[in-house]
Amino acid sequence: MNIIQLDVRQTILIAILVLYIGKYLTKKIGFLQNFNIPDAVSGGVLASLFFGILYAIFQLQVEFSLNIRDALLIIFFTTIGLSSKLKTLLQGGKPLLILLGVAVSFLFLQNLTGLAVASIMGLDKRIGLISGSISLSGGHGTTIAWAPIFRETYGIENALEIGIASATFGLVLGGLIGGPVAQWLIVKNKLKMNDSEENLTVGIKREQQNIKIDYDTMLYSLFVLGITIGVGLQINYLVSLMGVKLPDFVACLLAGIILTNTIPLIFKKLPWPTDTPSLALIADVSLGLFLAMSLMSLQLWTLAGVGGSIVILLLAQFLLSIIYTTFLVFPIMGKDYNAAVIASGYVGLSLGATPTAIANMTAVTEKFGASAQAFIIVPLVGAFFIDIVNAFVIQRFLNLLS
Repeated sequence: MNIIQLDVRQTILIAILVLYIGKYLTKKIGFLQNFNIPDAVSGGVLASLFFGILYAIFQLQVEFSLNIRDALLIIFFTTIGLSSKLKTLLQGGKPLLILLGVAVSFLFLQNLTGLAVASIMGLDKRIGLISGSISLSGGHGTTIAWAPIFRETYGIENALEIGIASATFGLVLGGLIGGPVAQWLIVKNKLKMNDSEENLTVGIKREQQNIKIDYDTMLYSLFVLGITIGVGLQINYLVSLMGVKLPDFVACLLAGIILTNTIPLIFKKLPWPTDTPSLALIADVSLGLFLAMSLMSLQLWTLAGVGGSIVILLLAQFLLSIIYTTFLVFPIMGKDYNAAVIASGYVGLSLGATPTAIANMTAVTEKFGASAQAFIIVPLVGAFFIDIVNAFVIQRFLNLLS
């Protein structure tokens, strides 16, 4: 096995190229555009297939330097926080609680499905948990955290390989199906965005021309962004002293929400980047590069080693997510345009990760219009509450199986 190790500069260059490829494919292939497949997903999947072929045929593995990816995630969630106005936050209070309840319920349903299919296929039932809320709702990070427990305590030696393969499967399909689900719901129900919403939280609408992004606004947005990240990291440090561990990007999201709803009220003449194309562009670029790096670095060959039984289990989870989102999440969230955008995000959330969910919503809103509420409640549910609840749910199922 030959390994090529790329540095940070080379990794960023390839990620930019992957985004360009994704944008080109979206422009040229009607399906990708019509069904709102994110550029980073189409380009990233193609790149991961290319690197997978290099591995399979030439025994050549490309490894990327992904430290910059974590920084991009922090930047992105900080922009979401800075875009979160108090009015929208208050409007999102009840929907946030509803979506949280729906998402928590799905954790149980996801694990019950995993247990049932694993039992039918003659597998260890705990494998159903690994290919349930651990790897799908939890993603790669939760998988890596729980895999040693399954290996050392329950004797599932290939727990990490199964979990990583399942998380990879979910990440890819979550990014591919969220847009089509929203497209179908919007067209079928003839939905339109709220007329009071104009500016997108992330990105710019496809048909908009001559968007003004001036030097001063961009520079000021970067300045505020840097300060907010510093405040977020300090918040996380203070919280850690109380024994609570938050991911840095969650703390920076909260810092953005706090600052954007206090500073403009205290200093009324001070310009603020909320609702500016500059901040939306920074959000779009940081999210696109993060997702491109995440997908192009996927080791798809791990899927080849999981076996037919695991593939069937994952397909069952995939269908469950689509059915649950279409026939429960969308109706219970109000059957309106916001609910359709949330549905596109929830598919990505239940199968992959929060950035995938937001990429789905970005692709949908760039075509159909803004949904500020969706960009507040989905990240809060996916990036904060679900990870905490999921740990208790997983442990509960393990206790029942012991």
